[in-house]
Amino acid sequence: MIKLDEDALICDLAETYQIYDYRQLPLERVAVFSCGLRDNSRIKMKLNEQIIPIESMLLAGLSDKVTMLLWAKTEDGQKGKNRPPLILDSFNQKDKNQKDTVVFSSGEDFEQTRRKLLTQAESGGED
Repeated sequence: MIKLDEDALICDLAETYQIYDYRQLPLERVAVFSCGLRDNSRIKMKLNEQIIPIESMLLAGLSDKVTMLLWAKTEDGQKGKNRPPLILDSFNQKDKNQKDTVVFSSGEDFEQTRRKLLTQAESGGED
């Protein structure tokens, strides 16, 4: 935990146990205190790669389901129009916003790839 994010661990230990300098304690005791932190503590959320607590994720999911049920009963819902935005989608935006990035080691590599892509586009995307 210390290696991952020492500042988050320090904040969590201070908030939960009022331990402001964990280095004064034996390592085993710090490990016990660290394992006893809540699941929504900064360091545990970082370990689990969560951006929001699981409770908030569940509430957002419930809200989205109710919203979709209500929308399905409207005229727009019957026709599949004006679908409401989902809260959970906003939490997963980072995955959708990531773009494929290609790095070239030289201008020649770039030109070769460019020609290949243009040839594919001209032939309708077939190899």
